[in-house]
Amino acid sequence: MATRGSGRTNGTLPQTKICQFKLVLLGDMAVGKSSLVLRFVKGQFDEFQETTIGAAFLAQSVCLDDTTVKFEIWDTAGQERYHSLAPMYYRGAQAAIVVFDITKPETFERAKAWVKELQRQASPNIVIALAGNKADLAEKRLVEYEEAQTYSEDTGLLFMETSAKTAMNVNELFLAIAQKMPKTDTQNPTLAARHRGVNLQDPDNHNTPSCCGGGGGN
Repeated sequence: MATRGSGRTNGTLPQTKICQFKLVLLGDMAVGKSSLVLRFVKGQFDEFQETTIGAAFLAQSVCLDDTTVKFEIWDTAGQERYHSLAPMYYRGAQAAIVVFDITKPETFERAKAWVKELQRQASPNIVIALAGNKADLAEKRLVEYEEAQTYSEDTGLLFMETSAKTAMNVNELFLAIAQKMPKTDTQNPTLAARHRGVNLQDPDNHNTPSCCGGGGGN
């Protein structure tokens, strides 16, 4: 994420554009979707993260020069019984992170299926990132970096290997997505409504670090 307090001098806030986007996380169960979000939003990691039921909503911002990008993040459950609910969460999303576990090849195949579904049914201009999570378990790797990289290049995806446990590439992944998003100023309420998608709570009121607030170290 951006550095803390960038561009703030003498108590005055610089003129910045505010862009707000709906982002959804998809992937098999136990690949670390919730852990990635927790690391990004709160800078925390829980070894015994509870299983997500249905979906969870969080929000966090990143700063890009003169633009604040606010992500409304939907963390979906990976269990098969919740698959039918997924379109409700990725409908209207401007970005998606599809997560797999580099130690479990079956989760990579499942990730490919999610990518196909998104490309077929989600918004035409959705930005899709593929995250090979649990990179801290490299000695147990069963999905080669080059294989996932080649697949991502062929499919037009962003790709990074990540570790929610060590924070490797977590902020960088969200930053790379933010850089790919259209930078339309959504401070105007009419424009904001056009870009927000579904919102259950005002992201400015959540108890997590705000833009440049240092959520999650590298």
